[in-house]
Amino acid sequence: MIRTLIIDDEASNRQIIADLLQEHFRNVTVIGEADSVKAGLESINRLSPDLVLLDIRMEDGVAFDLLDQLGEVDFKIIFITAYEEYALKAIKFSALDYLLKPVSLQELKSAIAKAETQIIKDLHVQLAELSMNLQSINNKRIVLRTAEKLHLIPAQDIMHCKAERNYSMFFLAKGKKIIVSYPLKDFEDMLVEQGFFRVHKSHMVNLSFVEAYDKSHGGYVILTDGTSLPVAERKKGSLLELFDKF
Repeated sequence: MIRTLIIDDEASNRQIIADLLQEHFRNVTVIGEADSVKAGLESINRLSPDLVLLDIRMEDGVAFDLLDQLGEVDFKIIFITAYEEYALKAIKFSALDYLLKPVSLQELKSAIAKAETQIIKDLHVQLAELSMNLQSINNKRIVLRTAEKLHLIPAQDIMHCKAERNYSMFFLAKGKKIIVSYPLKDFEDMLVEQGFFRVHKSHMVNLSFVEAYDKSHGGYVILTDGTSLPVAERKKGSLLELFDKF
């Protein structure tokens, strides 16, 4: 049984989440609720939950104020938010889950499923990355999870990515390659904001590493390490427009 605490300053939202959990999740039990950072901190220390559904912004502070005061985080977290797009992006970069208000049943099911499989030892690393990412919109580090470890990679160090069925390959500037069992589309939005462009259904490139664009043989980009990647016909116009802005 997953002992769950809901921390949100909106009573109606706490009630909606509690009702959904009670009705649809036999393996989840709500052990308490809190409406502020202060009350949330007290409830966590008193109840020792397995899972905390945590609102990002409350009247007396933000979720990270609470986490900073805890020190040791030995529970799983699903963030809740109604706004602040940059926070959602930071959470995605840090491989943590979130729910957007108003909370839907389908999104809650997905988040709970992920929480069940999340390894606690990973959470400390992820929270540190999340805190850093919230402080800076640019030059973020992305968390790449493999079977053996979590890799914390600055987005600007990734030269290009390759989609391979449900796997993604990340090729780094120093010659290292990291393979993760997530499709490239899961990373596309966050990487686009860091200067990447999807030149082909199988390839995404960091534009800062593009050295040339060759129009022959259908068109392809050449990276600074000599790698050649094909450019899909439908992508050529958009790519050339980007080059014109440099």
